[in-house]
Amino acid sequence: MDKKKKSVFVNGSISVDKIATSIGHHQHKYDIGAHDIFLGQVRADEIDGKTVTGIDYSAYAEMAEEVFYKIREAAFEKYDLICMHIYHSLGLVKTGEFSLFVFTSSKHREDAMEACRFVVEAIKKDVPVFGKEMFEDNTHVWKENNA
Repeated sequence: MDKKKKSVFVNGSISVDKIATSIGHHQHKYDIGAHDIFLGQVRADEIDGKTVTGIDYSAYAEMAEEVFYKIREAAFEKYDLICMHIYHSLGLVKTGEFSLFVFTSSKHREDAMEACRFVVEAIKKDVPVFGKEMFEDNTHVWKENNA
């Protein structure tokens, strides 16, 4: 894999510290005027009378990384972005924890906001990442990637 292509995958949940550090590194980039952030958080949905306690994410990692890269490149072509970060969890993420972090930066808010939405929707639609919703009784169901 190319050196400039960084892995988007994080083992387990995406920590608040990782998110804060990523945001904090941009204080010294004086050409940026706007950021937009999306945080995907695991919900405690009720399914068939059982409450979700977490999602166990898996992926075809090499294929998924290539799709993430193509989405990133498409966003940079379509919007006037300065910077972008994408992190997605692999493995178990408990309810209340973060599993997706998308952070876009540009000179103006419109590009940052539109690009962030574009990236999140493309990830949900195109990236081969799969989640098993886990329940307290150690049963699971494959999550449909529609919400």
